[in-house]
Amino acid sequence: MAAAQPRAERRSHANGIELAWDSFGDPAAPPLLLVMGLGAQMVAWDDEFCARLAEAGGHRVIRFDNRDIGHSTCLAHLGVPDIQALMRQAMAGQPLQVPYTLRDMADDCAGLLDALGIARAHVVGASMGGAIGQEMCIHHPQRMLSFTSIMSTTGNPTLPPPTPEALAVLFSPAPATFEAYLPHHARVWRVLRGPSAFPLDEARDTEKAQLVFLRGLNPPGVARQLAAVLASGNRKPALRALGDGCAPTLVIHGEADPLIPVACGVDVADAIEGAALLRIARMGHALPIAMWPEIIGAIAAHTARHPDT
Repeated sequence: MAAAQPRAERRSHANGIELAWDSFGDPAAPPLLLVMGLGAQMVAWDDEFCARLAEAGGHRVIRFDNRDIGHSTCLAHLGVPDIQALMRQAMAGQPLQVPYTLRDMADDCAGLLDALGIARAHVVGASMGGAIGQEMCIHHPQRMLSFTSIMSTTGNPTLPPPTPEALAVLFSPAPATFEAYLPHHARVWRVLRGPSAFPLDEARDTEKAQLVFLRGLNPPGVARQLAAVLASGNRKPALRALGDGCAPTLVIHGEADPLIPVACGVDVADAIEGAALLRIARMGHALPIAMWPEIIGAIAAHTARHPDT
């Protein structure tokens, strides 16, 4: 397996841990923080996507590995949660004891901004990253110039569930060898992208799988992140209570999302006063290359309406 060419990274102390990060664009430009989803390393924000976003919006685009993934701190000492037991407890309405919550991960984001000397930033979160962004809206609103939530949910239990196929790939364990990981990675994204074909993305699957595998897999860390999602509950009441105190919000959601159905994006927009909603036809639980112009253009237009004044 030939080694991929990784970008230079830095590590910064934040909220008692270390977070690996890199950035695109002018370091003096208005900052935009990208927050990735469950089990996804920062490289899930494609290099070219980040570079285009930096150029289109005139931003310093910062991406990072969440705790317990990639090159950020692995919290192995916190143990491996029993996800099935936690799901049963959640369905029974019982309180969950977990290693950490999404609020802790939002505190990580604020801590990274502190470490980088950034008072306020535009925040863009995808999937679980969108939920972390919602926690920032609730607990760190003073740190946010704007918020963009992509393919995320409030955690409202009345919303429709994932498709069985999407749920199956979410819980499918990552193989320990690259030879087995490669078809696994392709299968996961074939399901998450939804029913439409995206040949440009499929052509990059091998390269992406290699990059992720070489940076290191951490299945116990993914379990701890999933436990954080389960324990963090329904954010809709807290988001509604913010009223016009929430960061100006744009919600982007694919109409073909098999993991977090589009009704969940509608619910996020309904929960946040004044939020704009962009529904994208054919888009599943992914950021397809063919749709980058629309997604990047929408984010850039949104941040331009809310500069640091």
